[in-house]
Parts: sequence; structure tokens; C-alpha cells
Amino acid sequence: MLAPTPIQAKASSSASELYLSQARASSSTEDCMALYEKWAASYDDEVGDSAQDYVAPVLVAQAAIKYGLSGGASNSVILDAGCGTGLVGVALAMANAKAIDGIDLSPAMLSVARKTGIYRDLTVADMNRPIGKTDGTYDLVSCVGTFTLGHVGPDPALRELVRVTKTQGVVVSTILEEIWVPAGFKAEVEKLVAEGLVKVVTEELIDYVKGHGDKAVLLILEKI
Repeated sequence: MLAPTPIQAKASSSASELYLSQARASSSTEDCMALYEKWAASYDDEVGDSAQDYVAPVLVAQAAIKYGLSGGASNSVILDAGCGTGLVGVALAMANAKAIDGIDLSPAMLSVARKTGIYRDLTVADMNRPIGKTDGTYDLVSCVGTFTLGHVGPDPALRELVRVTKTQGVVVSTILEEIWVPAGFKAEVEKLVAEGLVKVVTEELIDYVKGHGDKAVLLILEKI
């Protein structure tokens, strides 16, 4: 394959910038679905290029292995919430995770994730609503790139992720730094702690879309 010319590379970068801007400006579920229907086929290439350097999926998978898979990846049941095209799932599978389910709003993104061959089950779900999963199903729940501008808010999503997690299981998620406090995520975590549902393992600021200088809070909650 021929390497892209500078003009081609610039055009590709401009397209991905446009999609990212549109994603963060989405104001409804319908807007998000329409955008990801167009973006799904090129999403992995665009967020993985040097202009984007979307490092959050790998960082979250590493954190999940460190903090959340004490029983071993191959023995854990995992939910990849807002799984998109499967970037986190692939990273977890490389650590020998075997039972990974995924949920996402976009059928087009799920279609790409299905091609990875690493998911046990993939289901369309709107995380702004209750998740159609049984209480206490998962040892680990990961959620990357979903708690960002124009996407999913803290309530009921964080509570739902905790609900479907087993006791002593963990929820590992990223929340874009600029919405952590203003959008109510910090307050919702404090509420869950006060209710005795979880304890906070870490609230660490990490690189998110490194090429943009974006940061996110890496939130790890253990269910009590």
C-alpha cells in the first residue's frame, strides 16, 4: 500500500477532526446514532493515527488488569460498556480475557466490533437509560470514550454499571476532564460512596486523546 501524501494525510486528519467535533457537539441520541453510522468504518484508523493518538483504551485495559482482574483475565466475565468498535475489548483479549460482552448505542459500531471475533455477546443499548443486564453479572465493567461531551451523563449510567457488577468487582471508566465536575460525575460518585454502594480505588488524571492534549479522569470503583 502506498503511503499517504501530505495532502491525503491532512484530508484524513481534517475528516477525523470534523467527526470528533460533531461527536462532542451531539445533543441527542439520534444525533449520536447518525454520526457513528457514518464514522464506524473509518473510526479505528482515524483515532489511532498520530494526529489523534487515542491512548485511553489501552490505558484502561492496563488498569483493569492491574486492579480488576485479580482472579485472572481468563476467569473473569467482563462488560465493555460503550464498546464502540472494540478497542478496549481487543486490548483485554490480548491479556487473555475470554468472556467479554459489549453494549453500544450504534449498530454500525457494533458491526465493526463483531468482526474482531473477541466478544461473546454484543447488544444495542442506550446508556442514558437502564441497561438490560442482570444484577451482579460481571467481574469487571469497562467504559471508555462514553462519558464525554454530547454522549452519556452520570445518572443513571454510573449506578447502572455498578448494579451489573458483582460484589468486589470493579468498574473502570474514563470521564473527560472538562465534564468531570460540571456535568455532575464527581457528585454522582460521591453519592454512590455515601450510599455504601462503592469505594473509590482511584480517580487519576490520565491522557485521553493524546494528540489533542485531552485528559480524562480514570475512575475505578469497587462494588461493596
